[in-house]
Amino acid sequence: SMQCYSGLVLALSSLLGALALLQLSLYLRVPSRYGKHEERLCRPRGRLPARCAWFLQELPSFLVPALLLALRSPPRLEPLGCRLLCCLFCWHYFYRTFIYPFFTRGRPFPLQLLFFGMLFCIYNGFLQGYYLIYCAEYPNDWCTDIRFTSGLLLFLLGMGINIHSDLLLRQLRKPGEVTYKIPQGGLFTYVSGANYFGEIVEWFGFAIATWSLPAFAFAFFTLCCIGPRAYHHHRYYLKTFTDYPKSRKALIPFVF
Repeated sequence: SMQCYSGLVLALSSLLGALALLQLSLYLRVPSRYGKHEERLCRPRGRLPARCAWFLQELPSFLVPALLLALRSPPRLEPLGCRLLCCLFCWHYFYRTFIYPFFTRGRPFPLQLLFFGMLFCIYNGFLQGYYLIYCAEYPNDWCTDIRFTSGLLLFLLGMGINIHSDLLLRQLRKPGEVTYKIPQGGLFTYVSGANYFGEIVEWFGFAIATWSLPAFAFAFFTLCCIGPRAYHHHRYYLKTFTDYPKSRKALIPFVF
């Protein structure tokens, strides 16, 4: 059966951190070319409907940890803290795989970005699942540790913000519409990237709760990947809508 190799965890986490910096350097000035930023750049040839694309992209992040858990013999059921942390990761991706795609009303998704997104989800799903299922060591009272409880609260807060913001974005469009409108309500009152802010908070909460290098590397990657996208969304709204609220920030309320 599979064993824990700490060197592999360190190498994969370090590579994830390097990929985060690469993402930041590539997309800080120029947005990734899908959604509202696609028209300014050359259009990719192949596309899939948004619902199908999001389902296929997010699926490995749910399936890979589930497969790792199934392959472990004997199954890892203790301690409770480890089981809960693995469930948190899978819970997020269960929502992103089996619920979110079937309500999204986004534009068709470029196949090239879908391919790289799936590769990342396989990679990160393996790293987080492998660490939690084969390597993580937590005391039996980890569930009462301040790191676990505060991280869990942040995770739940971030997930709530993310899901609520997605709901508000969906309500902007009627079925069949592809035009972009000004988001209203919720945290969108203060920031242009409320959904992105929620996801960043979520994964930093997960990192604190797990107190592990793989989770912190993933939280850093999330910040470097969707943080710039929130900034470009903000600039898009300001340029496109003359009545866009000037008091809104790009990502962090009252700061940025």
